[in-house]
Amino acid sequence: MLKAFLLVIVGLSGDPEHGAAFHKWGAALADGSARLGVDKANVLYLADALEGDTKPTGRATREEIEKAISTIATKASPDDVVFITLIGHGSFDGRAAKFNLPGPDMTAADFNALIRKLPTRQVVFIDTSSSSGPFIEALSGPGRTIITATRNGAEQFATLFGGYFVDAITGDEADADKNRRVSMLEAFKYAKGEVAKAYEREGLLMTEHALLDDNGDKEGSADPSATGADGKLASVLALGSAADAALPADPKLRALYIERRDMERRVEALRLLKDSMDPAKYASELEKLVTDLALKTREIRAAEQAPR
Repeated sequence: MLKAFLLVIVGLSGDPEHGAAFHKWGAALADGSARLGVDKANVLYLADALEGDTKPTGRATREEIEKAISTIATKASPDDVVFITLIGHGSFDGRAAKFNLPGPDMTAADFNALIRKLPTRQVVFIDTSSSSGPFIEALSGPGRTIITATRNGAEQFATLFGGYFVDAITGDEADADKNRRVSMLEAFKYAKGEVAKAYEREGLLMTEHALLDDNGDKEGSADPSATGADGKLASVLALGSAADAALPADPKLRALYIERRDMERRVEALRLLKDSMDPAKYASELEKLVTDLALKTREIRAAEQAPR
């Protein structure tokens, strides 16, 4: 039986607001993988801080990442698929892109050396950090699906892509063909679309442009498709079956939960875009969103307590 292995790495947060979002995304992906049918023993979750409701299996340091990938290499077979997801901040010095970690950062070349140790013929590497674009050229190759939140190293602002990508994988809204499996292509397209909506909502110029490469030519595509140069492989690779166990079965209550989740994501997006916004506009919009979120939570509680 083919197996999926998932390594989630949450790097340095930088500040509390970014940290709260990054850890939430990482924990959601690690938790959601179980509902998608991925064996818990095949999920490794590393974070810069060993805290939170979902306890990381280790700290996100270079040493622990090397150990995690070595562990997967000993357990995986050639026909299995390994998914590696980076969540956090990245940097680019004009020569090399890096993923920021407690202690020494890791470059795309560092990750490439580790991935080469994997026996699997299929590897999905998702870098949702800023300045992640150069990872495509460094990691591209046969059997590899590489997704980055930015198109180059110059896009250095915090990115929103990771949160929406996690939503896509762990939910069912991105399941465009309704086959109960969210492919990497579907997740990419969903997250890219939601990012665009978030920037448009705030009237801001987009500072992140996601790319996908799965044909090994070292060039990412901004608009991949199942019939295009990029997208064929990504269209058939999925972490597991789309699951909805986390949402209530009652249609009305389910809709309320989805509305609240969308509001929570808007609050996160706003906080991540703070440095790009007028301070007065930011404060005003945040206050309104937080108030609306509180009212939505109250509405959910009332619905849950109502007699059935």
